[in-house]
Amino acid sequence: MSDQNHEQQPSEGGQPPPPGQQPGSEQPPASEQPGQGYGQQPGYGQQAYDQPPGYGQPPQGYAQPQGYGQMQPYGGHGPIGKVRSTGITILLFLVTLGIYGWYYFFKTHEEMKQHSGDGLGGPVALILAIFVGFVLPYTMGNEVGNLYKRAGRQAPVSAATGLWYFPGMLIIVGPIIWYVKTNGALNHYWESLGARP
Repeated sequence: MSDQNHEQQPSEGGQPPPPGQQPGSEQPPASEQPGQGYGQQPGYGQQAYDQPPGYGQPPQGYAQPQGYGQMQPYGGHGPIGKVRSTGITILLFLVTLGIYGWYYFFKTHEEMKQHSGDGLGGPVALILAIFVGFVLPYTMGNEVGNLYKRAGRQAPVSAATGLWYFPGMLIIVGPIIWYVKTNGALNHYWESLGARP
């Protein structure tokens, strides 16, 4: 082979061009290029001289999803509900002749829905409490049980717990047993998330 293939053409100054530069180009040496020093790569906002326009730029319209990287509360997404003393609330039921029950069902169902994003919610629970109150022991037991299930825990109550209310009321103490079990389970759930009595 001829040695002519290995010879570099001298530049206009009589010296061979530096590595990476084509003969006859007017590109300054790497040490004189703006924003680039020894060992540095072009970053966002800097266009490399040997790359097409837009190379190294972040994609257009790219946005990080909302809430990305943020930890969610254990077992739910929203605020933690209030712990309500079983004894005091039973007393309020009796003193108000059941009117407190409407408030109780409204608040507990609303707190569960805000926390988990699922369930009846306060307004619907209040309407049911006023017109068909006998269904709420079933729905409340179900919703409290679902809070536990979403958290990966065994549910201590369910819709079937409502059977203590009806037909449990035929043995008089049935509704009290239902309430102690259901309100207790709800309180234990809120306490497990840091709520205080």
